[in-house]
Amino acid sequence: MRELLKRCITGIIYVVLVVAAAWLNSDAFDFLFMIFGIACLHEFKKMVHLKGYSIFIGFLLLWWIFIYLLEEKSSGIYKENAVNILMGLTLVTNLILIRNLFSKKQRDGILSKLQKYIISLFYIGAGCIFLTMIPYQNHAFAKMLIIGIFILIWVNDSFAYLTGRAFGKRKLFERVSPKKTIEGFIGGLIFAIIASIILFNYTDEMNLTKWIALAIVIVIFGTLGDLVESKFKRTAGVKDSGAILPGHGGMLDRLDSLIFAAPFAYACIQFLNYVS
Repeated sequence: MRELLKRCITGIIYVVLVVAAAWLNSDAFDFLFMIFGIACLHEFKKMVHLKGYSIFIGFLLLWWIFIYLLEEKSSGIYKENAVNILMGLTLVTNLILIRNLFSKKQRDGILSKLQKYIISLFYIGAGCIFLTMIPYQNHAFAKMLIIGIFILIWVNDSFAYLTGRAFGKRKLFERVSPKKTIEGFIGGLIFAIIASIILFNYTDEMNLTKWIALAIVIVIFGTLGDLVESKFKRTAGVKDSGAILPGHGGMLDRLDSLIFAAPFAYACIQFLNYVS
């Protein structure tokens, strides 16, 4: 009972922080996720035994370039090319991590320092950057879009858990995450799509097709992101990435789905904007 109370209080504080920052202004939201990104990097580098602090310098440099310099000072083809390069590097890194999910090798032990640095920078660092870039649409900060994305991930997590508890029989990926079930995944997807329809009716950020497509992308890649982090934790022999959030573990445990799904969600929105 006490553990449940801690989880509830921590969850409420986290939700209030995120929504309040997004509602306040873009600077508050950017700053909050810069801090969250640093916390996630700190936890991840401990899991993969990456020594030194140069990864934080790399992350802050990328942050300054893409969130401040390009977003506020640049436009046109230079900005587009820079974002596309970062997108390509991030998606390739994440796709390699997905491929490694299906490998039975404990890969952490054979990763070089350079590989650990690249994974940390693009899987964690760039994931946070793309999450922060998502609300910037047509030179405005679309706060309901980013709040909607958080709602979709929260709905998916909640109903995947509840559906899995009630009906789960077939394991989704037992070797990495024994508690996840196919029924839970389907339940989370269905309710996330329902939530996207509700968001369409109560916001004017995107049309229905875009909201539904975004929900599907977030559920699929958010689930994969959760599995990727679970494999890193299993390899490191730890239950949680950290202990900063009472009842929830570490910051990366809280944000793993969003960070991994963010570049795919950003690419999805840009593609749908381009073809519509």
